[in-house]
Amino acid sequence: METTTSTPGEVKKDVYSVWALPPEELTPRLKKLMEGLRSEFGGPVFEPHVTVVGAISLTESEARDKFNKACDELKAYNASVEKVDTGTFFYQCVFLRLHPTPEVVKASAHCCGHLGYKNSTTYMPHLSLLYGDLTDEEKKSAQEKAYVLDESVGSLNFQISRLALYKTDTEDKSCKSWEKVAERELQP
Repeated sequence: METTTSTPGEVKKDVYSVWALPPEELTPRLKKLMEGLRSEFGGPVFEPHVTVVGAISLTESEARDKFNKACDELKAYNASVEKVDTGTFFYQCVFLRLHPTPEVVKASAHCCGHLGYKNSTTYMPHLSLLYGDLTDEEKKSAQEKAYVLDESVGSLNFQISRLALYKTDTEDKSCKSWEKVAERELQP
């Protein structure tokens, strides 16, 4: 059993995640694609991101502190898309699968280490385009639609130079309660 010391009034733990944010110039393009998929397949609105650290329960001050320490030692890194892919659960419905390059995998391992997050599965870097519980046929059609809406999206390359700490209640499938707590520029 973990014991945590906290100041009075700050014992509340929330679920946090660390996200790599795509470059600002790429964000409108991704949002347009996500909107195009949502208009046909439904699903909640969420910011385009690559999850670096999955959902972990911490107090806000622990989360901020660990997030800042992780960012202090991390440099900006490159990411490249392998393809538009589909997954097996709500939060990995249709996504851009990123090449798990040493840089990308190391960034996640570095941040997971700082936040005390243990991955139960091998890290699969991805940028979700659509959340939902769709049938396999619907997913396949959403996957094809992504290429129709943005034909070169399956071969994007971009630099990750911003990380954000988000409060992400994974029970909230509307994603409306999700909020950015902190954002950091990484050193070039």
